[in-house]
Amino acid sequence: MSQDIEVSSGNVYADIGSDGAEEMQVKAQLASTIGDIIKSRRLTQEQAAKLLGMTQPKLSNLLRGQFRGISEAKMLECLTRLGRDVQIVVGKPRRTPGSLKVVFA
Repeated sequence: MSQDIEVSSGNVYADIGSDGAEEMQVKAQLASTIGDIIKSRRLTQEQAAKLLGMTQPKLSNLLRGQFRGISEAKMLECLTRLGRDVQIVVGKPRRTPGSLKVVFA
């Protein structure tokens, strides 16, 4: 039996042809980091939700990758509420379309 193996672009959302693939990849990275911080601080979802200014069910959805109803701005706000500094850097102009990515220090 022969299997075809397809090399990933690094963005699963782009690989499956999802609309808004870059945005979804960014949200996935932000959600993962938020989850890691909550876990490292040993917060319950209820405690974390209160700290982040959202309901526990909404936080639960975010942590399970269901973040379509949560903006990147809200996720960045969550990171600052968890004690992280957030910087947005806009690069120099290019001849081709730019890219959107998250870099964690």
